[in-house]
Amino acid sequence: MSFDATAVAGKSALITGASRGIGLEAARAFAAAGAKVGIAARSTDALDDLAAQTGAIPIACDVADYSAVERAVTRMCEEFGRLDVLINNAGVIDPIAPLSSVDPDEFGRLIDINLKGVLHGLRAAMPVMQAQGGGSIITVGSGAAHNPLEGWGGYCSSKAGAWMLTRVADIEARGRGLRIMSLSPGTVATDMQRTIKASGVNAVSQLDWSTHIPPDWPAKALLWMCTPDADDWIGREVSLRDEGIRRRLGLSA
Repeated sequence: MSFDATAVAGKSALITGASRGIGLEAARAFAAAGAKVGIAARSTDALDDLAAQTGAIPIACDVADYSAVERAVTRMCEEFGRLDVLINNAGVIDPIAPLSSVDPDEFGRLIDINLKGVLHGLRAAMPVMQAQGGGSIITVGSGAAHNPLEGWGGYCSSKAGAWMLTRVADIEARGRGLRIMSLSPGTVATDMQRTIKASGVNAVSQLDWSTHIPPDWPAKALLWMCTPDADDWIGREVSLRDEGIRRRLGLSA
């Protein structure tokens, strides 16, 4: 790791979607760097092992429910006195289906998680961070925000919306000490990629598993983005497809 991860030592960090994949690895990375970590998922049962391994606090939270996100932020403040970092990571890929036949209710549930979940995180965390004079909020985005893909109408549109929300939040809050940005990790070897592979829909499902990066790479990127070394990227999107970023973080294929 080619940056000073101790910059997050002692800071409180809430990570959504922490029961698996990028969120799980991010929780491990932040805990290892000395952060005080809250790990959020719809069921705390899924978080027990991670909590035992890292000392993180498990928090039941469905990001589609604003009141649940607000309670999670309140819990962090009660436990640690403040909230320094929010990682808006929770997300789903289903439904994978053509727009001509997609189930509208399933589409709506995806929007509730992927788009409104980001809004809920911003809405709950921004007033707290503004009042305390600073904080970092990172949206885990996707290249799908910029590239339309067959069968991914819900995912692409939700990620495009989440990126725009992130940009608006930066405009509104940068002057009040908030560091808000997005991470586009590329394709990552997680359960979501297994779902994509099984669908057989569009070119992403045809990728060889070896082309996907390990989930600890975006975890390291998220950690770096919460340090002063990443200040040049405030309000922007960091892409792990960028070889320059990979070199900066000491990552290699």
